[in-house]
Amino acid sequence: MKVTTMHKKFTFYLLAFFFLPLVFSSCGSTLQSNQIQFGITAAQRGLWDEAIFRWKKEVRSNPDSAAAHNNLAVAYELKGHWDEAKKEYEAALKLSPDNSYIKTNFENFKKNLEARGEDETKKKNEKK
Repeated sequence: MKVTTMHKKFTFYLLAFFFLPLVFSSCGSTLQSNQIQFGITAAQRGLWDEAIFRWKKEVRSNPDSAAAHNNLAVAYELKGHWDEAKKEYEAALKLSPDNSYIKTNFENFKKNLEARGEDETKKKNEKK
């Protein structure tokens, strides 16, 4: 799978994460919800470092926010921070194991990770 195809699929699945604040509307106080929303707005504008900052802030103040963990995982995945993304997906799933959005995002993460590994193996073989 080419990286561009992976990014197209990834973009499609990002839509699920943009709707998570609606699913998790009872995640916390207005300020905490504002951190999640601020992060979403930043991500929509391509400001992923700002989004990560906001969602980390939310996780620190509300570690039981599955939405914040999921959004942080998506951002880490996009930035190529695979280990951090996996950790955050697992935290989100632990908090909300039946959430279909988180399950879908994590399944797509695993597919993207597998495809990334295949691409790297192919590149190594081509260099030989």
